[in-house]
Amino acid sequence: MLPLEGEAASPFGPLLPEHPIEMFVGIALLLIVWWVVAKKVVPVFEKTYAERTEEIAGGIEKAEAAQAEAAEALAEYQAQLASARSEAARIREDAKAQAVTIAAEIKDQAQADSARMLASAKAQIDAERARVVGALRTEVGGLATQLAGRIVGESLEDDERARRSVDRFIAELEAQPDAEKAERP
Repeated sequence: MLPLEGEAASPFGPLLPEHPIEMFVGIALLLIVWWVVAKKVVPVFEKTYAERTEEIAGGIEKAEAAQAEAAEALAEYQAQLASARSEAARIREDAKAQAVTIAAEIKDQAQADSARMLASAKAQIDAERARVVGALRTEVGGLATQLAGRIVGESLEDDERARRSVDRFIAELEAQPDAEKAERP
């Protein structure tokens, strides 16, 4: 309190109590409050602090374990990915090799089919040609002998002689294209 006009001011200012009993009561109350806080409040704070510290430490351990597990899973995933990539590359190479093999087989089969069809066509052409040549010889021979018989005026019914004449004539005709081909450059 502020000193009134006639009162003497305390040498320690307003902090020093006027009566010494107030100081003892204040110290006693302070000690009681300190003891209650030390025995009741501080242990609760300490317990809460310890629990939070354990939770944080447990959380950190869990986080480290999860991080280690994630790193292990990542390494496993990367190993599987590398394995899958190498497997895919091997499958692509196998597919390319199979494609080349199949293409070669198809080409060989096509060439074989082509050669077989060509041989068959040549055989048919040769057979047809032989048939036509035989038919032409008979027909041309008959016509030639009739014509020669009319020109000469006598019958050329001797089959053997007529056949030789026709064969010689056809041989000369067949030889003509070969001679023409030899003369051309």
